Amino acid sequence: MSGYDRRLVEHLLPAVWDTEAAYGIRNPTAPDADMPKGTVDKKAAGTLFAHLADIRAGWVTAPLSVGERQALLLRYGADIHDDEAGVLQGVTGRAVRYRRERGVGKIAAHLNGHEYVDGYDELLPEEEQ
Repeated sequence: MSGYDRRLVEHLLPAVWDTEAAYGIRNPTAPDADMPKGTVDKKAAGTLFAHLADIRAGWVTAPLSVGERQALLLRYGADIHDDEAGVLQGVTGRAVRYRRERGVGKIAAHLNGHEYVDGYDELLPEEEQ
C-alpha cells in the first residue's frame, strides 16, 4: 500500500507516545463537521486506527538513526521545537530539522514498502505511476 505521505506521518506521530492523542486526531477521510451532507470515501473510511497502528509499528521498525529518533521524539513526543531540541542534542536547530525530515521520510518510505531516498514524499517508483 502506498498511502503514507509526510503529512499523514507527521499528523499521526504524536500518537506514538500519547495514546490519548488519537482521540483528538481528526480522521482525514471524514467530511467537515459543518457539512452535514458531505460525502466520505467509503474505501478509506475507518482507516484512522489502522494508520495509527502502522505508525507505531513504523516507529519501531523503520531504519532510523539515533539522532533521527531523538529529533522525532523531541518534536512529536515532547513538542519541543527544533532550536531547543538542537541544544539538547548538541547540534544546531537546522541539523535537528534535517534529522526530523529524514526520519519522517524514512518512516513514510518504510510503511509504503519503498527504500528511502533523500526527499522521499510518497513518490511512487516510475514503474508504478
